[in-house]
Amino acid sequence: QVQLVESGGGLVQAGGSLRLSCAASGGTFRSLVMAWFRQAPGKEREFVTAITWNGGITSYPDSVKGRFTISRDNDKNTVYLQMNSLKPEDTAVYYCAAVPFARLSTLEYDYDYWGQGTQVTVSS
Repeated sequence: QVQLVESGGGLVQAGGSLRLSCAASGGTFRSLVMAWFRQAPGKEREFVTAITWNGGITSYPDSVKGRFTISRDNDKNTVYLQMNSLKPEDTAVYYCAAVPFARLSTLEYDYDYWGQGTQVTVSS
């Protein structure tokens, strides 16, 4: 059983930056495809990005392309989401997700493990 704990959310002004972290435990981190999703109030959960054990990355949706970057540290069992040039529309709960021994996927149902989420609020 894999446990995921996100951190790094908070309140930031538009144009600012945050780095989210997701620490994994209980599994073999190198086997995990790691992803970030987000859910804004009143909206469905949205895929943000995903990364394989060796750094393969999905394309980013246009809404975050050029501003968000995913990375991972396999020695620290942690995946990161660097978010720059934040906009009010980035306000959401950000979730970390994981699935072992799988291909990259943009689909929620392909991920077996989820964190509790961390709130990101961007003020205008």
